[in-house]
Amino acid sequence: CSFICSPKDFPKLKNDTFLRAARGEETEHTPVWCMRQAGRYLPEFRETRAAQDFFATCRSPKLCCELTLQPLRRFPLDAAIIFSDILVVPQALGMEVVMVPGKGPTFTEPLKEVEDLLKLRQKVDVTAELGYVFQAITLTRHKLEGRVPLIGFSGAPWTLMSYMIEGGGSTTMAKAKSWLYRHPEASHRLLRLLADVVTDYLVGQVAAGAQALQLFESHAGHLGPEQFQNFALPYIRDIARAVKSKLKEEALPLVPMIIFAKDAHYALRDLAHAGYEVIGLDWTIRPQEARAQTGKDVTLQGNLDPCALYAPKEKIGELVKAMLEDFGTQRYIANLGHGLYPDMNPEHVGAFVEAVHAHSCHINKH
Repeated sequence: CSFICSPKDFPKLKNDTFLRAARGEETEHTPVWCMRQAGRYLPEFRETRAAQDFFATCRSPKLCCELTLQPLRRFPLDAAIIFSDILVVPQALGMEVVMVPGKGPTFTEPLKEVEDLLKLRQKVDVTAELGYVFQAITLTRHKLEGRVPLIGFSGAPWTLMSYMIEGGGSTTMAKAKSWLYRHPEASHRLLRLLADVVTDYLVGQVAAGAQALQLFESHAGHLGPEQFQNFALPYIRDIARAVKSKLKEEALPLVPMIIFAKDAHYALRDLAHAGYEVIGLDWTIRPQEARAQTGKDVTLQGNLDPCALYAPKEKIGELVKAMLEDFGTQRYIANLGHGLYPDMNPEHVGAFVEAVHAHSCHINKH
């Protein structure tokens, strides 16, 4: 792999529509990709994953590469996103996370008391701890053969913190939120540590070959405006600023960055000025409203309700057409408002992708 896995001499990019839309340049058609496009809805994904523990799969560059490429063999998507998980960051800090069938990711020892912060690695060498992700990115960049750009990603600090304290998924996030109210200083210490690791991790992904980056603040909706302002937004801003300045310092490409803060409508205006080229939207906001709040200088990404893919194919086409008319075809990347669900029909995913291309081309011509 030594030749293939060197992060240089990558094949020339043939379809840069996604990158142009992210930078606000004109595109012939609206680019489209799906969150969780490498996922259990694909029979080939389930087959590849069957033999391996989930996090063991994440640690195998070869398997991550294969899973990343699977959806591109089926659909004319405009971007690939590396197969990984946001919880590799808490693992890099020394926490143990296991994937429990039927339950999801579970921390064997979540953070309970402020003293538990001392158990975390205070200095993380991301290449030593997360080098397997970098290898997966480099390998995938070569194997993509320039077909489409490759997106790297990370969880944002608040979302990671909430998992580390809750010990897994939660409907209320009450344990994590109680830290924000009871231990604000310790919360900021933890969030700062996470922001620093995430920054190095994202820069490492670009060095390895990622051509765009997405930050997932998936649990933004559990915070009210004030808590978001105090405990999420400052770190989201810091990460964009620090990543960009480090990319410059290291003479690496300045790749477009996407922030996806699920259910944080109240923060769209702030997010538009947080240093990201693209704002990802969930399905609970009207496109025109999102445009009005974010202004003309950012690209929007989203936001079809994932459950729309359960509709008949013709209906999916109609919904996509309406969405494109509402967003406009420029400064826009089509996507779902969250990830694909495991029981979705791959043919309906194909219908979504094709509808975006067909309708956006038609609107652009007329």
